[in-house]
Amino acid sequence: MSATDDRPRGVPVVDLRDVHVVHKARTGTLFRRDRVHAVAGVSLSVSRGETVGLVGESGCGKSTLARVMVGLQPVTDGEVRYFGEPLELDGAGRKKLGRAVSVVFQDPATALNPRMLVRDTLLDPFKVHGVGTPAERERRVKELLDLVGLPQSALDVLPRQISGGQRQRVAIARALALDPDVIIADEPTSALDVSVRAQVLNLLSDLKDQLGLGLVFISHDINTVRYVSDRMAVMFAGKIVEMGPAEQLFEDPRHDYTRTLLSAVPSLL
Repeated sequence: MSATDDRPRGVPVVDLRDVHVVHKARTGTLFRRDRVHAVAGVSLSVSRGETVGLVGESGCGKSTLARVMVGLQPVTDGEVRYFGEPLELDGAGRKKLGRAVSVVFQDPATALNPRMLVRDTLLDPFKVHGVGTPAERERRVKELLDLVGLPQSALDVLPRQISGGQRQRVAIARALALDPDVIIADEPTSALDVSVRAQVLNLLSDLKDQLGLGLVFISHDINTVRYVSDRMAVMFAGKIVEMGPAEQLFEDPRHDYTRTLLSAVPSLL
């Protein structure tokens, strides 16, 4: 059920070029609402095999940018390219991007349907996209559980019957279902106990290496982003104010906001 062999090599999977996202606020007058520039002229790309870390405080536009990259947020201006080709975020464009770019959300308790068995949760992407026969889907679901380190018995439980760390593993398995090129991990450990955060981070890094995925790791914790990233982008007030190799950015930060983040004392994970 893999489609990756047909995709071009050496080209970014997703390439954002001068992207703007403007929202209408609830403030202002009836006929002239205030506008919020959630993303202001961001250019960012991600390729297979690399981890791009996106760091910044809450409200800086990180999650909006993640929604653009996965096709859930239309852009006000700028261009989204998919394997080098401009992509229209209409129904067909979103479906194409949705297969190539998957997302792991912050809180697995709300990201998973509480009334669906894990088996049905993992089968759902195949049904939505019409991929595989019933037998192929069942076989792939069992492979996904093995990939994320869960026992086969987890297929027949509800999300509330397993731990937070196990739920996040189910969410990661669902993100891998359609053999994506890139996974967007939006604060994937912040809702977890400290004792399991490192396990989930290591799992994401191992899967990235094993499957040759691209990974966009989003967090407000610059130390965590450094731990998993090849490149880092620092976001402030809707803009990327600094970007470069993770170690270089740590050793020689150029922007005042990056220095402010580094001067804080974040948790290790």
